[in-house]
Formats: sequence, C-alpha cells, structure tokens
Amino acid sequence: MDDDRFSLQTARVGEGTFVVSVAGELDLHTVGQLETELEQARGRGAGRVVVDLACVTFMDSTALGALVHTHRILRLAGGDLVLVSADPRVLRLFAITGLERVMRLYPSLTEAIDEIVRVSATA
Repeated sequence: MDDDRFSLQTARVGEGTFVVSVAGELDLHTVGQLETELEQARGRGAGRVVVDLACVTFMDSTALGALVHTHRILRLAGGDLVLVSADPRVLRLFAITGLERVMRLYPSLTEAIDEIVRVSATA
C-alpha cells in the first residue's frame, strides 16, 4: 500500500460548515484517517460537512461505511453531509449500494457548498 498517494485537507468555509477534500485511494488502509478528520471537524463545531471525493481514485465499502456513519451522526444532530464526485466509478458505487437515494452527491464543489448553505439558511 502506497499511502503517499492519499491525502486529506479540511477547510472551514462558513460558520459550522467544513469541506473535507480527499485525494487518492480511500480504502481499509486510509479510512481511519478520514474518520479521524471527520470527527475532528465535528469537534470544531461542524454541523454541515462537504466531503469532496473529486480526486479519489478508488473507494471501497469501508469508506462508504465511514461516510454513512458521519451522515447519520450529523443528521441526528440536525446537521448535514453532502458529497462531491463526478467520477462514474464513484457514482456507480453509490448507485449499486442504493446510497444515492440516501446521500446527496453533487458534480462540483461549488454546487455542493451552494446547496448546503441554502439548506442551512432555510432550516
């Protein structure tokens, strides 16, 4: 496993809104880092999280599990989680598992941030 190809970056883009950008392979070997990053964002007051998967080259079921877990936690607290990806492989994974009906996916980071801010403004 070449962990050099995996990276995470988190940015606060508004009050209680964070973007977690993931690059590389998101799998059993790297999902722990994503889980830690998402927990730290929640610890810093994140009620709304955008997970940018645009630069993910591979994703497995452990990554899906981490995203579903965070989605549930945020929803129970009145928050939100949305995803960004236009990669057909990633979109297919969400379609096959039925998660496309549960989680919102946007083709661009701009669209995801616009939507999460719009929804939070009406809540």
